[in-house]
Amino acid sequence: MVAELQTDDAGAARAATWARQEGFAYRFDWGPNGLRTLAPVADVVVVVDVLRFTSAVSAGVEQGCTVFPYRWADDGAAAYAAERDAVPAGHRERGEPSLSPTDLLALDAPIRLVLPSPNGSALAFAARDHGATHVLAGALRNATATARLARRLAGPDGVIAVIAAGERWNGATGPIRPAVEDLLGAGAVLAALDPAAAVSRPCCSPEAAAARAAFVAARPRLHEELAASASGRELLARGWDDDVLTAAALDATDHAARLVGEAFVRG
Repeated sequence: MVAELQTDDAGAARAATWARQEGFAYRFDWGPNGLRTLAPVADVVVVVDVLRFTSAVSAGVEQGCTVFPYRWADDGAAAYAAERDAVPAGHRERGEPSLSPTDLLALDAPIRLVLPSPNGSALAFAARDHGATHVLAGALRNATATARLARRLAGPDGVIAVIAAGERWNGATGPIRPAVEDLLGAGAVLAALDPAAAVSRPCCSPEAAAARAAFVAARPRLHEELAASASGRELLARGWDDDVLTAAALDATDHAARLVGEAFVRG
């Protein structure tokens, strides 16, 4: 690295200056630090956690559900759900509503669901605290719909920040492991934002352009790429290739997922 991140306040301010990817309409970064850096300067923040939070949010709002993001491993989730007349997410193995996008698509009727996850949900829950005005849940399933709504909300001169959640090493507070499925999901949104990849006036920062290029290369074989990824293999080991297939369905819906108040609803 050219420089190391500083830990004092003055150093953090200096780091934020060079990390904001200024001069570009579409920006990309990873996890809580990326959110903390880009949310204050973005008109729209798109959180991407393909396996499985934002795919589940997308599936839920397709079915007309109201989805409340919540912190992972927080004992207050049940009370939080009760206060909002909602159902707390449970375990797929028990037939309860959960992070499974496949199961949410099969619901007989819309529900109000509190949906914690250690990555995407935690980011969405924190986004407003970091200055985000508009927060969307982006995935492969809703990439074009998300890009369309993000452009409308940002306006012609606005900044859109796409934040890939990644996974965690050693639990919900461990360091970030960049996850290829989130790189591809972010790239799908960025490709829909900037389909021409203009050279004369580039819209994507180099970071965003790299994510976009990764998606374009993988687009013909998204299910195979997700299934072969570390996160995909974890789900396959649990017998959940159906969730990988559901998450890999590019532009399966025309509904974006927008955070309105405390919950994601149809955009």
